[in-house]
Amino acid sequence: MLTTALIFIGVLVGLILAHEFGHFITAKAFRVEVKEFGVGFPPRIFSRKRGETVYSLNAIPLGGFTKLAGEEDPDTPRSLSAKPTGIRLLVLSAGSLMNLVIPLALFTIAFMVPHDVVMGKVLIEEVAPESPAATAGLESGDTIISLNDKAINNTGDLQRYIQLNLGRETEITVEHGDSTVESFGLVPRWRPPVGQGAIGVAVKTVDASIVRRSEPAWRAAPLGATTCIETFVLFKNGILSMITGATPVEVVGPVGIAEMTGEVARAGMSPLLEFVAFLSINLGLINLLPLPALDGGRIVFVLLEKARGGKRILPRTQGLVHLIGFILLIGILIAITFNDITRIVGGGG
Repeated sequence: MLTTALIFIGVLVGLILAHEFGHFITAKAFRVEVKEFGVGFPPRIFSRKRGETVYSLNAIPLGGFTKLAGEEDPDTPRSLSAKPTGIRLLVLSAGSLMNLVIPLALFTIAFMVPHDVVMGKVLIEEVAPESPAATAGLESGDTIISLNDKAINNTGDLQRYIQLNLGRETEITVEHGDSTVESFGLVPRWRPPVGQGAIGVAVKTVDASIVRRSEPAWRAAPLGATTCIETFVLFKNGILSMITGATPVEVVGPVGIAEMTGEVARAGMSPLLEFVAFLSINLGLINLLPLPALDGGRIVFVLLEKARGGKRILPRTQGLVHLIGFILLIGILIAITFNDITRIVGGGG
C-alpha cells in the first residue's frame, strides 16, 4: 500500500511539474512576471524565493500552480493580460501542450524497456447474427490475422484496432479452417447490441506464448509516435462513446487513479510508462476544457475579449467566475473520491 502511494505521488507530482513548467517557461520567455511556482495546494510546507519568483511545496499533493502577475488585470506591471492575444493563448495552453508532448518520450522509452508481449492466434468462437462480422462473411473457426494490415497477435490487439476504427470502413483478414486466407470489409459499430461488441464476434487467444521484447531507439521512436497518435484517437472515441451512451460514464478521482497505478506498476516498468503517458494526455486535454478555473476557462475569456474587439471582461468578474468554478471542481473531486473509496471498500474493481 505504501509503495503504491509513493508511486502514485511520484507520478502525479511529475506530471504536475511538467504541466506547470510549461506555463512557467513560456511566461519567463515572454517576460511575464512569475510570482510563485507551487507544487501541491496550500497550506504551504516550504518555500524559497529566487529572483522575483517564490518556489513552494504545499501540503495537498493533488495539483499545482504557476501564479502570474495580472492574469486578469492588464494594469499590473509585466502582467499576462497586457501581452498580445497570441502570447496569452500560448502561455495559458503551454501546460497542456507539455502534457501532450511528454507521452512521445514515455511511449518511446516503454518500447525500449524489456517487456512481455503475448503472441498467439485470435480464434473466432462465435459470430452474432446480423452483425458486421456476419454480414461481411466471417465464420466461427476463422483465425484473425490482421486488421487494416495491423498484425493481430492477441485479443488485446484486436480490441485496440477495432476501437481505433469505430464507424470507419475496415479491412479484416482471416484464415479459414481450410488454411485459405481471405479479406473482408466491415464497419465497427459505435453502439452495438449488449454483449455483441463493435463487430459482433466472440474471440479467444490460442497457442499463446510470452515473448520478451525491447526495441532499439531507432524503432522505438516511430512506434512511440504512432502509439501516441492512436491514444489520442482512443481518447476521442471513448469520450464520444460516453456522450452517445454507447459505453457507461465512468469517472475516477485520485484514489481510483492511485489504485490503478499500483496495479499497473506490478505489471512492470513498460506498462507503467504507458499508463503515465495516458494520464499525461488526460491531464493535458482536461485542462483545455472550457471550464472556469481550468486553463481552458481562462482561454475562453481571452477569446471572448478578441471577439469583442478588445473589450475586456472586468478582472473582478473573471476572478469571481474562476473562484466559483474552483469551488465546484473541488466539490466534484470530493464526491468522486468518496465514490472511489466506497467502491474499493465494497470490493469493486
